[in-house]
Amino acid sequence: MSSIRQFQVTFDCADPERVARFWCEVLGYVVPPPPEGFADWDAYTRSLPPERQGAGFVCADPTGVSPRMYFQRVPEGKTVKNRLHLDIRVGTGLVGEERVAALEAECARLEALGATRLYLLRADGFNESCLVMQDVEGNEFCLD
Repeated sequence: MSSIRQFQVTFDCADPERVARFWCEVLGYVVPPPPEGFADWDAYTRSLPPERQGAGFVCADPTGVSPRMYFQRVPEGKTVKNRLHLDIRVGTGLVGEERVAALEAECARLEALGATRLYLLRADGFNESCLVMQDVEGNEFCLD
């Protein structure tokens, strides 16, 4: 018998803290408390060797139910479409124009945070409408 394992979602990015704080706003996540012995994350970061400062950042579901998200600095930039993306469930249970209106409202909120709207995929009789976007570093995600 297999057991359920916890997991985290990891993003490669150029500016971990910026991307993490964006996703905190999108998902209602929070930045967890700093490690023991540090008043805040800035104090912790200053304690690291220069090459490790700003190399990673975390955001977490305050209820502890959903996966933790880790953002790690990498030297290369994004060059192609993601093979994996997040679907942010904002239209669950809604159909037609009511669903599109909910997607558009969330899109406007996220654009104000730095996201980019790519395109709306309208319902096709099999799938409901969804809106494709990019985060602050160009990672694709969907409003679903």
